[in-house]
Amino acid sequence: MDLYLALASLLGSEIVSQDPVKLEANSRDKWFASHSPEVVVAPTTTEQVSRLLRWANQRQVPVTARGSGYGYVGGCVPVKGGIVLALAGMNRIKEIDLADGVAVVEPGVITGDLQREVKNRRLFYPPDPASFKNSSIGGNIATNAGGPRCLKYGVTRHYVLGLEVVLADGTIVRLGGRTHKNKTGFDLVGLFVGSEGMLGVVTEATLRLLPLPPARASISASFSSIEEAATAVQTILLEGYLPSALEIADRFTLEAARRYLSRRIVPEGEAHLLIDLDGHEEPVRLSAETLTNLLKSTGALTLETAHGEAACEKLWDLRRGFSESLKATGLKKLNEDVAVPRGKLVELMQFAGGLQERYGFPVACFGHAGDGNIHVNVMVAEPDKKDVSEKVEQALDELFRYVIASGGAITGEHGIGLAKKRWWPQAVSPETIALHQTVKLALDPVGILNPGKFLS
Repeated sequence: MDLYLALASLLGSEIVSQDPVKLEANSRDKWFASHSPEVVVAPTTTEQVSRLLRWANQRQVPVTARGSGYGYVGGCVPVKGGIVLALAGMNRIKEIDLADGVAVVEPGVITGDLQREVKNRRLFYPPDPASFKNSSIGGNIATNAGGPRCLKYGVTRHYVLGLEVVLADGTIVRLGGRTHKNKTGFDLVGLFVGSEGMLGVVTEATLRLLPLPPARASISASFSSIEEAATAVQTILLEGYLPSALEIADRFTLEAARRYLSRRIVPEGEAHLLIDLDGHEEPVRLSAETLTNLLKSTGALTLETAHGEAACEKLWDLRRGFSESLKATGLKKLNEDVAVPRGKLVELMQFAGGLQERYGFPVACFGHAGDGNIHVNVMVAEPDKKDVSEKVEQALDELFRYVIASGGAITGEHGIGLAKKRWWPQAVSPETIALHQTVKLALDPVGILNPGKFLS
């Protein structure tokens, strides 16, 4: 069977491609693994997706759905070849309804574009993955993406009210709706959010929007040690404050930023906190003042406060530059988005320091301190050398054993994909794995959707 000719006949040659450049572009995400598909299909309608899946299911041809390709775990790598279903072209914002507080979008809509459009109407879409300028809503739904604002506002799952999904056999189902409360049957919307493209293909999403907070403040604070910064996080929360974001960074991360971004925007010290507040003007101002005094009492070396969107974003330039700063070191960044119970934040930071001492790899920690989701980045000079790669695997084994033993999760927001497939059986019980497989078998009995990942 010539796959290209068959699909061109079925769907039209304008959306089916075997161009080598397109095949290569759709072979990878931001992780290091890649595998070329045989064909790339770029649909523009739900009906095209349905026809493709019905055809592929009958012939047992693998189909891997893809958004913008900005994942960090190889989740959209077509490891079994076959068809990449490239959804970036389904990128219409169909509706923004002020009265209902919803947006209806296609999966290829870029998260930042949606945020900008709803903000123009004084509405707010809170989920904010670091890749918001590039990542798609469909990809965010597939991974249940998070971001700094999760502390106050929650993750993508909390904003998905309804979905249109094409199942593996081509059946089109509509789940949920546009009401902000809905308890009609099982939570099937929640089943598909975070399913990593293995249960169905999302072709439309109805998203919950909030009123846009009229005021914002940010506080930048530096500390002499990561333990002091982590302790300050606990103090802030125990004093009854709930910032919209509460981010932490360690010494290695800050040093990389000093070299890459400019010392002018990186404060002194070996640890950093960035706190965001939002709401109405006076409460935000008062909270910023009292939090500043609280941080002084916890030993902050430097403090800087900003009010208003433009001033706050200048402080956030540092946080948004951490990942690129680490890449600029020339070391390979193995980004492990682990999550631990919030009370174990200090312990996690100390464990990461011990990991560095035992294995000799620099370890850079930064991330979402308020909810215990820290990006532990193991920095490796020559990852392809056999002795180095074996040592890396040992270090990661130890990291994930610690996280699991602490009651934590091996992934807080990136998903499992390929990168964490090895640790999936340790992270959940055999009964939980069996339950996942039961659901997968019910919805995709032939196993065509995103094969080769953690359920294969």
